[in-house]
Amino acid sequence: MNFSRRGILAGGFATVLAGVASPGFALSEGQARGLIEGMVSEINRVIASGRSPGAMYGEFERIFKKYGDTRVIAAYAMGVDGRRASGAQKKAFTDAFTGYIARKYGKRFREFEGGRLEVQSVGRIKNGFEVKSTAFLRSMDPFTVTFHVSENNRFFNMYVEGVNMLLTERSEIGAMLDRRRGDIDAMIADLRKAG
Repeated sequence: MNFSRRGILAGGFATVLAGVASPGFALSEGQARGLIEGMVSEINRVIASGRSPGAMYGEFERIFKKYGDTRVIAAYAMGVDGRRASGAQKKAFTDAFTGYIARKYGKRFREFEGGRLEVQSVGRIKNGFEVKSTAFLRSMDPFTVTFHVSENNRFFNMYVEGVNMLLTERSEIGAMLDRRRGDIDAMIADLRKAG
């Protein structure tokens, strides 16, 4: 599959992602806020811990697994290529992708050392809630970090300064697969070292 085909079929998978949330809107605004406040609190603790980068990335991976819908995020990132992946490949990809995200965004969160994240507001979106927080850093102007929380009370997307995590990762995973001529196993092996 080439990138243009992946782009054409992206809309269909986005519909699947939109359907993950249960239609009953059982999640409350307070629960969505509580989820992100809990996650932000843990991230702030790791940032302030003074641990080595490797130890921090391990903690960020644990946090990502605890608060994020890793299965949905990984499936979206793999996109249409997930249709031809075996069950074992999907599981291996989800595991490798979770570690990759923890390292990649962990590096970004490490820039927050001496700063903090604060939840500002919560609003309803089609599939759950949007929770906006502000990053306060010592050497930069404050900026917005927004989380989308689904009805199963896990975050499934994040925007850092307006950059959409799901779309960014889908594009990057697609490019990795294209460079490996669609070899899912090779992409997974490289993903374990990336970030």
